[in-house]
Amino acid sequence: MSSTAPPSGIDHVDERLLRTTPLKKLLARPELGSVVGAAAVFVFFAVFADSFLRPSSLGTVLYAASTIGIMAVPVALLMIGGEFDLSAGVMVTSSALVSSMFSYQMTANVWVGVGVSLLVTLAIGVFNGVMLTRTKLPSFIITLGTFLMLTGLNLGLTKLISGTVSTKTIADMEGFPSARKLFASQLTLGGVEFKVTVLWWFGLVALATWILLRTRFGNWIFAVGGGADAARAVGVPVHRTKIGLYAGVALCAWISGQHLLFSFDVVQSGEGVGNELIYIIAAVIGGCLITGGYGSAIGSAVGALIFGMTSKGIVYAEWNPDWFKFFLGAMLLLATLLNAWIRKRVEATK
Repeated sequence: MSSTAPPSGIDHVDERLLRTTPLKKLLARPELGSVVGAAAVFVFFAVFADSFLRPSSLGTVLYAASTIGIMAVPVALLMIGGEFDLSAGVMVTSSALVSSMFSYQMTANVWVGVGVSLLVTLAIGVFNGVMLTRTKLPSFIITLGTFLMLTGLNLGLTKLISGTVSTKTIADMEGFPSARKLFASQLTLGGVEFKVTVLWWFGLVALATWILLRTRFGNWIFAVGGGADAARAVGVPVHRTKIGLYAGVALCAWISGQHLLFSFDVVQSGEGVGNELIYIIAAVIGGCLITGGYGSAIGSAVGALIFGMTSKGIVYAEWNPDWFKFFLGAMLLLATLLNAWIRKRVEATK
């Protein structure tokens, strides 16, 4: 009988049983690069923009970050799962349009429109997931097609129903005050005013982090992103996982859409185009890999915070806002390079 023991002089130890120092654990975190970048951005604008450190500025920065962060969270999970969603930006607008026009045209309680919008938006997300899994086409093609269709529907149906490119006001309709309180209210903490979207954002980050690190579905997300065929071979329901991720993007698009509607009580049908790239940028700055299988929800939150600090820091510094895209692109490149360097260092020490 042949022996299965390792050859003499060779110690075979499963790397999962090896002890890892706290420093190595820290370096292995996907959001490390974005945290370093966020600290650098904070110090930069603290020096060059006097009003950046005012307490009132904190609420403004967090609000700008939250409007991106709410969508960056599910986009990050989707990217960890190895896919993209180019329709996420216009889906937010679609959600708001459905709520507004259904409520106005049916003279129904605003909450009825909100409920119908949730169903329609989730259906769009599930459509993306089902089309992806059934056709085997790249998510870039599937969601680009959805992006174009939604862009046309948003504009065409709004003009057909309302006669203009914007919806009619629903501010005087039943249910509007309570819906605004949930999706677009303000609260004061320590003398600083915060939008309720900040609470939505923090809650979604906490929920997504728990899903990724403490649930079976989180393991499935990482497995699918690391390799769909290998994941399927060990029993991971690849199709259900991807459809669930697209439904998650749709759910957060619904939340963002309701905030958009109840903040202004009217919606412009052309809004949202281009925002999908900002969501992806926030996720990538936060440590998500384009190839999937790596990233975190906390990293996406830090990426969104960098967006908020940069967009408002430029205003506080009284610079030309045209420079915003330059700073955002520079942060994308620097964060990506730093994340790649950190990963190489970690892998070299294993």
